[in-house]
Amino acid sequence: MSLYKRKDSSVWWVKLSHKGRRLQESTGTSDKRKAQEFHDKRKSELWEQERLGVKPSHMWEEAVLRYLDESGHKASIKDDKLHLRWLQKHLESSDLASINRDVVDRLTRIAKAERVSNATVNRRLAVLRAILRRAAFDWEWMDRCPKVRLLPEAKGRVRFLTPPEAQRLLKELPEHLRAMAGFSLCTGLRQANVKGLKWSQVDMERGFAWVAAHEAKAGKGIAVPLNADALKVLRSVEGKHADYVFTYQGKPIRQVGTKAWRGALKRAEIENFRWHDLRHTWASWHVQSGTPTYALQELGGWASTEMVRRYAHLSANHLANYAERFAQNAPLPFADSGYVLATVPSG
Repeated sequence: MSLYKRKDSSVWWVKLSHKGRRLQESTGTSDKRKAQEFHDKRKSELWEQERLGVKPSHMWEEAVLRYLDESGHKASIKDDKLHLRWLQKHLESSDLASINRDVVDRLTRIAKAERVSNATVNRRLAVLRAILRRAAFDWEWMDRCPKVRLLPEAKGRVRFLTPPEAQRLLKELPEHLRAMAGFSLCTGLRQANVKGLKWSQVDMERGFAWVAAHEAKAGKGIAVPLNADALKVLRSVEGKHADYVFTYQGKPIRQVGTKAWRGALKRAEIENFRWHDLRHTWASWHVQSGTPTYALQELGGWASTEMVRRYAHLSANHLANYAERFAQNAPLPFADSGYVLATVPSG
């Protein structure tokens, strides 16, 4: 008989054969009539796969698990998991073949209704798109992949503190966050790299720290020179934990955007500021101090100069010599004609 029950279960199971193999699957029900319907449906599906070449159906959860298994090396995998938790609420138990353009557009509308930024919506959609593309092109689980349209995003936001603002913020932060924030302002390291920094990555004698390639967002190792202020921060937390540099109550710090962080911002009278803006502040101070673009790119571990150029407008000192040289060696053709440019103030 194709339907049967196991000794320790009230649920019906089915026995089927497919391509010479015997399959045993749970129907998930103790109702014999529903179990028979499940059996007939699965038998039909297997026949279509074997005789007509129809692709077997796969659930959203299957795709997520395989994606996570293949993407564990990604530096952004933690962010992917956050977005997948949101997607799971809306795609739970969905057949991959049912996730079409209408479903994608519906998810976009739901996300926008939550009044999150376009960037956040796009990160969710990007993870969905990555999974659907793998299911279609790599795993061959789908015949086609629906197009996923991303929303327009504002150009890179650059919010940075002045030195007096930074001092006010550090003064208001609790000790464990003050150390992390101070180190971030000295080195420009991303939040994840500061939270996960271990003493084995630090050489205080030589004044260097390093981030391995698999821990860096750009996938390239970062050598981090430690200035006097950075070393001072490290000495203040030395000996508090055997492995991790920055800890709270004997454990590695997992969250920084806490009530303590928000309270410190409020007391310091600083608005519209996120933890990642500490990195913007570090980069902005470098540019204002005359650090060249190529050096800042290497210090910050950016993969391209495009990200670094967001800070170029903060200092034009490196262009002043070129402008002056142009004025001396290539005078305007009407300079001696008595013509006065309207934009040049007289006197």
